[in-house]
Amino acid sequence: MFPSLGTLRARAPEQASARRDLAARVRRVLALAEEDALSVNEIACTDRGCPGIETVILVMRVRQPTRALKIAKPIEAVTDADVGAAMSAVAEQG
Repeated sequence: MFPSLGTLRARAPEQASARRDLAARVRRVLALAEEDALSVNEIACTDRGCPGIETVILVMRVRQPTRALKIAKPIEAVTDADVGAAMSAVAEQG
């Protein structure tokens, strides 16, 4: 069963530190430039096969298409290896 939107919103303030930490790690792992932007969010995933909570990282590099990295874990559980694997999977898709 996936969490309600209210549950996710209630967790958001508690996640601020974990979100900042993950964003910093993504910048390091992907060697993002200072002018590149990224967004880190946790969403309720209702698709079959989803764990219920998914972390979505939007990587917006200058003069490149935006890449959406989807990791089937809560923000606090995402590892550097998860980020690298998600980027590799997106790169293979084109």
